[in-house]
Amino acid sequence: MKKIITLIIIISILSAVFLTSCGAGSGSTGEVVHVHNWGYFIDREVLDMFYDEYGIRVVYSEFESNETLYALLRIGGIAADVIIPSDYLIARLIEEDMLFELNFDNIPNYQLIDERFRNLAFDPEKRFSVAYKVGSVGLIYNSAKISDEITSWSALFDPQFAGNILMFDNQRDAFAIALKYLGYSINTTNEDEIMEAFDLLVAQREILQAYVMDQIFDRLESGEAWIGPYYAPDFLTMQANNPDLRLARPVEGANFFVDAMVIPNVAENRENAELFINFMSRTDIALMNMSFSYYASANAEAAAIFAEDLTPDERDVVFTPDDVYAKSEVFLHLPEHILELYDRLWIELKATS
Repeated sequence: MKKIITLIIIISILSAVFLTSCGAGSGSTGEVVHVHNWGYFIDREVLDMFYDEYGIRVVYSEFESNETLYALLRIGGIAADVIIPSDYLIARLIEEDMLFELNFDNIPNYQLIDERFRNLAFDPEKRFSVAYKVGSVGLIYNSAKISDEITSWSALFDPQFAGNILMFDNQRDAFAIALKYLGYSINTTNEDEIMEAFDLLVAQREILQAYVMDQIFDRLESGEAWIGPYYAPDFLTMQANNPDLRLARPVEGANFFVDAMVIPNVAENRENAELFINFMSRTDIALMNMSFSYYASANAEAAAIFAEDLTPDERDVVFTPDDVYAKSEVFLHLPEHILELYDRLWIELKATS
């Protein structure tokens, strides 16, 4: 049964995944580095800069969720020298021996990474990862459609917004919202609490417009949907296209995430990968990527410079405020039997959505 469930998960994820690729630099020969990253997470100009500086072509592709990335890695569905997953997936990849250790002699810009993001639970010995971007999850809504100020995750389960609610299309984020709303930890291993969250998500399914990831941009910006959760830094990009959008920080708390650069054990260009990681950790490159995406860089120098040009409200979006951070949790890698429970429940939830 376990193998059948795993196969169903992989097929389901692959059928939904949307990948875009580009090769920076000209021609199709010579040295390359294959990079797999989140959508809307990098200024593509830096890929050309890397080619111009080092003569190494970047073959770049995107993924929409950690679960998608994991499934692709497990079946050998991508060529990847550098991937940029989130904290809890990195811990799982380390546990399953799916990453190469980094040679930090080749990554001197590691010294520029904020000390807060160097010694984290997912890589406690600092052997496998270099933090890239950090941030927190918020709730984005259309104030022209919803007149009341939103302050709680309860809005995502409110029948008055039926047909206009979006929800994360990945299991850890979706369950985290339900768990937080119910007053539980996003890392709970209590199966009764997880089942209570599942029941809440089943009830929500009846009033949901869609499960989404990057599609949230079009649906909220156009007014097709009124409310949905997403990674807070994206709010500034979305609000620029629709001034009616607002960002809520739910009182129950949320997920704080750290996405980091790692080298999967399928990498064929490890030295190029470490060169690329070092390049991406450089202050000028980190500033370019922050200006493009608004996601806070783990490079402390770049973050400080970028913050100077933001309004107080913008800083509270890009850099998680202390009071919000205090109520936030970082995802942890969960025991295998809990992961299997999540897989089974997610398939059941999506099967009739």
